[in-house]
Amino acid sequence: MNPGEYKSNVKPTWCPGCGNYAVLNALLSSFSDLNIEPDNTVIVSGIGCSSRLPFFTNVYGFHSIHGRALPLSTGLKIANPGRNVITVGGDGDGFSIGGNHFIHTSRKNPDITYIVMDNEIYGLTKGQNSPTSHDDLITKVNPYEAIEERINPVLMALSFDTSYIARGFSGDPNQLKDLITKGIQHKGFSFIHVLSPCVQYNHKVTYESLKQRIKKLPEDHDTKERIEGMKLAFTNENLYTGLFYDIDKPTFKEKLDEVNKLALSKCNSGKCTLKDIMTQFE
Repeated sequence: MNPGEYKSNVKPTWCPGCGNYAVLNALLSSFSDLNIEPDNTVIVSGIGCSSRLPFFTNVYGFHSIHGRALPLSTGLKIANPGRNVITVGGDGDGFSIGGNHFIHTSRKNPDITYIVMDNEIYGLTKGQNSPTSHDDLITKVNPYEAIEERINPVLMALSFDTSYIARGFSGDPNQLKDLITKGIQHKGFSFIHVLSPCVQYNHKVTYESLKQRIKKLPEDHDTKERIEGMKLAFTNENLYTGLFYDIDKPTFKEKLDEVNKLALSKCNSGKCTLKDIMTQFE
């Protein structure tokens, strides 16, 4: 299928120039390159401008509640391991109310792909500071300055040992498509942080200002070295894009299967009675 065949008849409702258009196009191009089957794929979203994305595709979609897209995606993947599960959201949905789920999804390592479109603002509710906003961003709720420290999503993911970590930019669709494609192919929890400017409510973070700071990761960067990735994510001089970290470790499904085998091995002839199960907890 070509990328256009993955689009629904619903026209995107984002503001003209929004970075999320590039994310949608990159994702659908990745689907095309990987020959993804629409009826075997689901996109789960939370709440926010970016979370409208499932409506604009012809794969299955689930528009969940604020900040809860990751646990729902994990449940879907466990219930149907053969299904492609993509999770999308924004910096408010993912790092504020949903921040705790990001930690524990990293710990579980389900085989899902999580794309966060970061515009450093709450766009859907007309421009409040988000967890990634700079302290000099003046908004309706912070008329003087932000009093909370901003977070660093890539550094945070590295500290959680998320098994695939990348950063892309809406202004570089080819690199973004490549990172999403590799993330979908990765066996485990893939996190793709996308710098996706809001042209309506955040005039501090623009395509132009980002281009002045963005730099691709060094070609010799070792994606198996977490500490080296942290050093590159920590710097304030450059915003590095590319693949920071990519390791193999057991997925949540594989770990559950091992527990299941162990439990069955303690039962008579591989058939567990309620008494057999209760005995294992004594």
